[in-house]
Order: sequence, then C-alpha cells, then structure tokens
Amino acid sequence: MELNSVLLTAGGSIGFFKLVNCGVSKLPRPESACRNAWKWRNICTSFTHSLITGIWAVLCFFLHPQMAEDLIGTHSVFSHALVSVSIGYFIYDFLDMVLNQKMILSWELLFHHTVVISCFGIAVLTGRYVGFAVVALLVEINSVFLHLRQILRMANLVAGDLYRINSMVNLGTYVVFRINTLAWMTRWLVLNRDNIPLFSYTVGSIGLAIMTAMNIVLFYRLLRSDFLKSSAPTPTEGKESRGSTQSP
Repeated sequence: MELNSVLLTAGGSIGFFKLVNCGVSKLPRPESACRNAWKWRNICTSFTHSLITGIWAVLCFFLHPQMAEDLIGTHSVFSHALVSVSIGYFIYDFLDMVLNQKMILSWELLFHHTVVISCFGIAVLTGRYVGFAVVALLVEINSVFLHLRQILRMANLVAGDLYRINSMVNLGTYVVFRINTLAWMTRWLVLNRDNIPLFSYTVGSIGLAIMTAMNIVLFYRLLRSDFLKSSAPTPTEGKESRGSTQSP
C-alpha cells in the first residue's frame, strides 16, 4: 500500500468506529449502564473492533499461509489493510478517551495505544513486520471475551451463567492468545534480532516489555476479581476490562 492508501484506510477506520459509537448511542441500553453512557458506548465500540480484527487476523494467515514463514517481508494487501484499520481504531479510541475521560483514569490505556500506534505505524509505513503485527492482533480473540465481560458487568448480569461461562473462556483465551502470543513474539524477536535494524528491534523490545508488564497486571486483576473473591464490581473494573491489542 502507498502512503495515501494507508492514510485513507486509517482515516476510514476512524470514521467507521465513530459511526459504530454513534449507532450504539441510538440503541437501547440497560438501565444500570445509563449512569455511564460514554463508557457503555466505548466498550461496545471496542467489542466491535475486537470481533472484526480477531476474525480478520485468523483469516490473514488462513488465506496467506506464507506469511507465517516470513513475518518480516511477506504479507498480503489484506493483512496490511488489517493493521491500517487497527491503527485507525486506536487513534479513534485514544481521542475518545482524551475528550471524554479524566487522564488519571485512562493514562494506562493512552500509553498502551501510543505504543501500539507507533509499532503498527512502523509496519505499515515500511511494509515490513506486517506479519508480526498480525500475530499481535491475534490477542483480539481474547479481547472479545474481555470486552463482553465488561458489558455483562455494566448490565448487572454478574450473577448469571453467561458471566461465569464467559469468565472461564476469557481466562482460557487470555492464556492462549495473550500470554502465549506475547511469549512467542518475544522469542521470535530474540531469534531474529540479526535480521532486524537496531531501531525497529529497540522499539519492538520496549513495546513487548511494556505489554508484558501490563498484561501480567491485568491477568492478576481478572483472576482476583472473577475467581479469588466475589464478582461484585470493583473500583478497578474499568482497567480490568479494557485490555487491547498488544504491540509488536
């Protein structure tokens, strides 16, 4: 993709997720979610992004299996578009939080989004490491259940069977698609350090270190909230539920 195509795709993505957010605001919402209508719209928009990109990332490797053998130089237009769309979403979500939420409540996610946008930006602008970025987007499979968890909590459905089932699936996919993916990406980066320029290797290493630390904290919060004590909403609920894509 040329630069103009990248900007058009990312810009279109920003517009699309803005429309999703506006569409959610027109739909009925649980009375319990009316107390924080912005958060409800934001989580539903994030859920939509995770559902789309999680499936899209799997399709990228299914339709273009050669990319799995060369995560640096091999990719399809389909894969490149996925990363560009995700950049657009993270820019949109960054702005949405800056405009609607206090910095003290969102600084972790703002920092996370900055790292992701930087790393994905290198991939789409250089045309390299796109496959690595798509691997990172496999974590969105877990994010579907992570965001669904928050939706159920905001709807006061914590005591239902659906919440308990989602909690177990969420924890399982967290281990498989977040922890394992981060571990694999770290191993891949170390093994291929001789094939990666110093700048890209440094950015990738810092990004992975940050994401690993954030995900360890998030995993502890989820485990404590859903399995080690009562599942009543906690003050850290917002931080627990807004896990997002990890950077390459």
